[in-house]
Amino acid sequence: MARTVCKSGMKEVPLSKIKDDLSRFPRELEAQEIVSTRHGKPAGVLICFESEDDWFDYRLENAPRFLRRIERAHGSLRAGGGTKLEDIEMD
Repeated sequence: MARTVCKSGMKEVPLSKIKDDLSRFPRELEAQEIVSTRHGKPAGVLICFESEDDWFDYRLENAPRFLRRIERAHGSLRAGGGTKLEDIEMD
């Protein structure tokens, strides 16, 4: 699943400044990702999405339940299980 997050670059901003003025950051996120720092160490990342589909893809790609299902499917395929493309009937 491809997603477009931010255009380029990364900026570090102390978490205290983000908390004080959160409303200004969405515009900045169009140009670059922002790494929030706590005591000078990375604590999180603010990212932007170009569309609702990009946001949905990001949520799906980071959902633990979805990731476990993908890993089980890969394991099944490696073990020779699963459905082969030629076995699927097309209507």
